[in-house]
Amino acid sequence: MENIYLLMLVALVVLAIADLVVGVSNDAVNFLNSAIGSKAISFKTIMIVASLGIFIGAVFSSGMMEVARKGIFVPGEFYFNEIMIIFMAVMITDILLLDFFNTLGMPTSTTVSIVFELLGAAVVMALIKVSADDAGTFSDVLNYINTEKATQIISGIFLSVIIAFTVGAIIQALSRLIFTFEYEKKIKNFGAFFGGFCLTAIGYFIFFKGLKGTPYYADFKDVLESQALMIIIVSYIFWTIFSFAYTKIFKKSILPIVIAIGTFGLALAFSGNDLVNFIGVPMAAYHSFLAWSASGEAATTFSMEVLQNKVPAQPYLLFIAGGIMVLTLWLSKKARSVAETEIGLSRQGYGSEKFDPNLLSRSVVKGSTALFEGIKSIIPIGAKRKMRASFSKPDKDDSYINYEDRPAFDMIRASINLTVAGVLISIATSYKLPLSTTYVTFMVAMGTSLADRAWGRESAVYRVAGVLNVIGGWFFTAFSAFAAAGILTYIIFLGRGPAIAILLLVAIGLLVRNYLSHKKKQVAKSDKSGLQKSESKTVQGIIGESANNVANVITRTNKIYTDVLEGLALQDKKKLKKSKKGVDKLDAEIEELRDHIFFFIKRLDEKSVRGSSFYITILGYLTDIAQSLEFISKKSYKHVNNNHKPLRYNQINDLKEIDDNLEKLLKEIEEVFNAHKFDKIKTIMAHKEQTLSLLSDKIEKQVSRTRNEESSPKNTTLYFSVLMETKDLVNSIMKLMEEYNASYKKG
Repeated sequence: MENIYLLMLVALVVLAIADLVVGVSNDAVNFLNSAIGSKAISFKTIMIVASLGIFIGAVFSSGMMEVARKGIFVPGEFYFNEIMIIFMAVMITDILLLDFFNTLGMPTSTTVSIVFELLGAAVVMALIKVSADDAGTFSDVLNYINTEKATQIISGIFLSVIIAFTVGAIIQALSRLIFTFEYEKKIKNFGAFFGGFCLTAIGYFIFFKGLKGTPYYADFKDVLESQALMIIIVSYIFWTIFSFAYTKIFKKSILPIVIAIGTFGLALAFSGNDLVNFIGVPMAAYHSFLAWSASGEAATTFSMEVLQNKVPAQPYLLFIAGGIMVLTLWLSKKARSVAETEIGLSRQGYGSEKFDPNLLSRSVVKGSTALFEGIKSIIPIGAKRKMRASFSKPDKDDSYINYEDRPAFDMIRASINLTVAGVLISIATSYKLPLSTTYVTFMVAMGTSLADRAWGRESAVYRVAGVLNVIGGWFFTAFSAFAAAGILTYIIFLGRGPAIAILLLVAIGLLVRNYLSHKKKQVAKSDKSGLQKSESKTVQGIIGESANNVANVITRTNKIYTDVLEGLALQDKKKLKKSKKGVDKLDAEIEELRDHIFFFIKRLDEKSVRGSSFYITILGYLTDIAQSLEFISKKSYKHVNNNHKPLRYNQINDLKEIDDNLEKLLKEIEEVFNAHKFDKIKTIMAHKEQTLSLLSDKIEKQVSRTRNEESSPKNTTLYFSVLMETKDLVNSIMKLMEEYNASYKKG
């Protein structure tokens, strides 16, 4: 029997390593985003600074795993075999839950997940024990649970969300009023004071949060707490002088230094304090196993009172954990996906929006706009003029052709993000209030974005929808962590060894599937074979670049059309569904080009403005092509999916003839546009009447068949729909050819 607990311990160690990987992938967003979004320092420098913070925080962490040991449940109420089941269920749930959020690119709280997993597993185990006791009642479950701690965590979620957002918005608004968006001018005069303030706050945060729990913190704890005000004043004077000297000597802004030190501080706090979320449970299981092995008692009778004692983690384990965390930071693609979510939501101005608006986001935006207009009406005109000047953005920002290439926000906002997050976490720590670093850093970033008017009329509904989705995900984390850990606890209790083996295999399978799914998305994202945005400033350049897009669309049109007709003929629902997805992808790419028109026109030379009319017209015809393909593919899929009668043999033959004719035409167009031999477009246009005549003949033929032979209304409707939409498709392609031919002649 002892072997099963040894195997469980080994499994927990392996799960701890995996949890470190998925945990860092999720929490990297907390300390990387401000530096990455502002592009204040190079990405390599950011990673080196963050790596140092992570490693130092992990190695010098005391490893007091109090949350896992006794923070949520009362260990003396459980026996060794029950504790091991709880720990196993918690670790499997934690890895799957965090990896699920990482795959979606959504930041969540590792603290909340581990707390609610422990709570769910402990509650279910307590219910099992109470139900086994004939004299037990449901209220006896409370004797097993640390209800006070659980209540604190839940209240901490609400408080951290509201306070962090509000404080971030207020501080950012005040900072922007002082520095404006053209802060380079004012930073020369006020930069030393601003740098002194930020570095003092971040330094205080490093000591009170980042280094709390280390073996050395106790040596200067009394001094820090009793002389806190004096330390802050002295620190402010020192950092202000340092900022002034740095600016004057190196002739550079102090802001990159603030951002680098802030990144280091948050990384230090993350690893030094959140390490418990990843290795706390396995460490508690390890100490439980040692105590039980030494006792000589049965696993079913050995009480876990031993977990009430404080036992620091072994230094070599912390060293290994720190190394794994640093490697994950450098290698994890999912960490960057999570970071992209927050940066995208806080981006200043335009950019690709990840989230779709919903009823709630529209309502919030509409209500907020009305409230803002009401407040604005009572503000004095002079104050409004001053605010308008402070929050006006330089016109040069509109000249960017690709907003993803510019910083998401400036260094003032990045500094405020790091400073406010550090101060709030420090205050909460000093008052021993439960707080999630993920919630604080994310909501501070959202608050500063709102204050900076990053959520304009063009993007507000998308950004608010994104924030609501992330916050909803946090509460989903708590609920799902509680429920999933509880269910797994019951399964393991019933199935013991075999159940654990099956659950581990399922967990591995899900992790591999999520990894492959995420990798596939990243490959698709980096795929350059799709439609490309025009970057040329001249008419000839626009014609040449657009030709590549036309060739791309024609090639994909040829394949999609052929696949749809084949899928229809063979009643192949899978092939039709794949074609429908291909059309959706093509449509999304064309829509992205249309969204880019504003920046395209802004970039053009004065002499090349007529190129914009050509570009817009071409996009219109490409949209028409995509819409025709969408209609044909959806109608065909719906027909087969609803199990209607298949097309008749003679109808399939007619469609095959049309497809052969169209395929020949499209390949000819593809060759012309790939080689940029626009003088041959006239030859292609000569085929127009022949192709349209073929389609008209097939329509008349079907009319005759319908009168004399056809017996299926659905079949007839589909066939006419395909023929008529193919006619529209050919017309759109030929209009595209005519436009190209005319523009080429003018050029």
